[in-house]
Amino acid sequence: MAELITIDDPEDPRLHDYVALTDVELRRRREPEEGLFIAEGEKVIRRARLAGYRMRSMLLSAKWIDQMKDVIDEVPAPVYAVTPAVAEQVTGYHVHRGALASMQRKPAAPVKDVLAGARRVAVFEDLVDHANTGAAFRNAAALGVDAVLLSPRCADPLYRRSVKVSMGAVLSLPYAVLDPWPDGLTLLRDEGFTIAALCLADNAVSLDDFAARPHERLALVFGTEGNGLSTAALRAADEWVTIPMSNDIDSLNVAAASAVAFYATRP
Repeated sequence: MAELITIDDPEDPRLHDYVALTDVELRRRREPEEGLFIAEGEKVIRRARLAGYRMRSMLLSAKWIDQMKDVIDEVPAPVYAVTPAVAEQVTGYHVHRGALASMQRKPAAPVKDVLAGARRVAVFEDLVDHANTGAAFRNAAALGVDAVLLSPRCADPLYRRSVKVSMGAVLSLPYAVLDPWPDGLTLLRDEGFTIAALCLADNAVSLDDFAARPHERLALVFGTEGNGLSTAALRAADEWVTIPMSNDIDSLNVAAASAVAFYATRP
């Protein structure tokens, strides 16, 4: 059973995991170095536990203590009860969901383990926006993608914003960092995947035509916000695929594009 501890001082060192959650640069350095990530909201906290992540602690406002009682009873980690004002002083924002948990990260998964048994894989190059990362993971989980691979410069999927936007999908969908990039894409080809790069090239095949072909194992590659895929990543692909556009719109947001492509090519 967790220990329930009331804390009134926002400077209390026991709250260290939750300090300055709105400082993106600080948290991007701290969290991977210290092996933690923050789950926000009751649903995400529960999904993190179901996905096998170990809880370090919880930070709850009073009204959430009863709501989370079953978790408090089951998890041998401290639970810090604070007022909304103290929570805001510690985190740097109004914690309107009222429930935060510090979770222990798992060891990085080998790429081959992530690919084992997968038929559909999403690959993202230099996706730097945490909201787009979370949305892309949610799309992948909802639309038949079995695993996600990320280039080394992608945003951290376990950053609080990514986890929140994904509704916890980043916690259950297998993923790994593909390094070196993009040379590591050859591993996908060796594993029998067709590598399809989503791009705006004039000689790209339309998504409708591409999806009409049979693909036993397929990896869909998406580029960074704005610039799209690098020349090196495009050269590493087997196929170039484009989503037909109308009304003088040249492209979709990367998360929206991923949803369209995942749906069109689902097994």
